Amino acid sequence: MARKSLQLGRAVEWPKTPAEAQLDRVPNPQSDTNYLVRFTAPEFTSICPVTGQPDFAHLVIDYVPGQWLLESKSLKLYVASFRNHGAFHEDCTVMIGKRISAEIKPKWLRIGGYWYPRGGIPIRRVLANRQIA
Repeated sequence: MARKSLQLGRAVEWPKTPAEAQLDRVPNPQSDTNYLVRFTAPEFTSICPVTGQPDFAHLVIDYVPGQWLLESKSLKLYVASFRNHGAFHEDCTVMIGKRISAEIKPKWLRIGGYWYPRGGIPIRRVLANRQIA
């Protein structure tokens, strides 16, 4: 399957679903050095699949890149595609981590989903995978 062109630097439509969203990667010019990249998304939203009410989270994505870097505009569009997506907290958090890992194959990845309280109970979801070689 051929790769689509980068979304960076051009107008693109907002993806309607996470499956429709395109994550872009760019070559890492410092691939011989281990360093941490952090993205934060303090206004992540999705929909509860049972009640249809919105769920809100603060996502923190940390990774040590290998050959590829995650392009930030595509990540913004991907994260926004969850706005009308019905899924439980665990599913959203793990889905995002697995998709990023599959796309850029980082040396190490951790995603924290810090979900705002519902019924007085805050929920924390963390997915970590890939060890630095």
